[in-house]
Amino acid sequence: MKEIPITSFDNLQIGQVENTTAGTGCTVVLLGKDGAPAGLDVRGGGPASRESELLKPLAAAQVIHAIVLAGGSAFGLDAAGGVMRYLEERGIGFDVGVTKVPLVCQSDLFDLTVADARTRPDAAMAYAACVNAETGNYRDGNHGAGTGATVGKLLGMEHCMKSGIGSYAVQVGDLKVGALVAVNAVGDVYDFETGRKVAGLRADDGKTFLDSERVLMQQLDAPQEKFVGNTTLGILFTNAKLDKARLCKAAGMAHDGYARAIRPVHTSMDGDSIYAVSLGDVPADLDAVGVIGARVMAKAIVRAVEAADSAYGFPAARDM
Repeated sequence: MKEIPITSFDNLQIGQVENTTAGTGCTVVLLGKDGAPAGLDVRGGGPASRESELLKPLAAAQVIHAIVLAGGSAFGLDAAGGVMRYLEERGIGFDVGVTKVPLVCQSDLFDLTVADARTRPDAAMAYAACVNAETGNYRDGNHGAGTGATVGKLLGMEHCMKSGIGSYAVQVGDLKVGALVAVNAVGDVYDFETGRKVAGLRADDGKTFLDSERVLMQQLDAPQEKFVGNTTLGILFTNAKLDKARLCKAAGMAHDGYARAIRPVHTSMDGDSIYAVSLGDVPADLDAVGVIGARVMAKAIVRAVEAADSAYGFPAARDM
């Protein structure tokens, strides 16, 4: 097993745009002129998403053409329109005779409390991200959908830390499996291989950690208003030949990577979602893809936090 760049997959282009002043951005994943099979598994209680019904095994569409990860909460879902315009201009989409309709799925995280709540990803920003995808400008850290990402928010924004977007991919023989993830969790982030806490809930002194799981377990009387501004958004890529139903299963197995690296995870305060995409025709066992997927997802989560820079008054892991 060797590490490879997330950009080493065929039929995959990734572009990012961010508004650093406003603390938001978007990451666009283009899946080739013919599209690609994809599945989705949502475990969090508060997702903001678009066209997710397309990815259910019983839906007619067998491929999609792009995935958008963005900030802006539900407001940011307008961004997919820019991706549709970009793809339609290039004749990419489902042929309906009079035009081609691009199938674009999107999931958003909540970053409205980071800087400027009135500036959100929109169609123009996503179109620009598509243009950037032509040459590829993907970077881990405070970029794209990770621009306004934070973690450790159980006691509010004053106790949280800066996070970002991260990636990790491996190759085993001919099989490639990789993960891209924007980490905006209510919980703490751990290196699953060492048990070390990387980032998360800070104590009042701002310099030491609290344990979000312990704090949550002591809150037996549920608050009337929970802070729901969270969500970790992931995409699992593989060159294994898998159909939509098997990709939904692979996405579900990749959620084990969330559970290894984030605690607590999949709460009612999160919108945790993972897409899975097949970008090739390599014969491979579904369970092998899922097991590797969980591992690369956990590694990508740690990288998202470790690659982040302090911003908007929130310290990064490298500052602790």
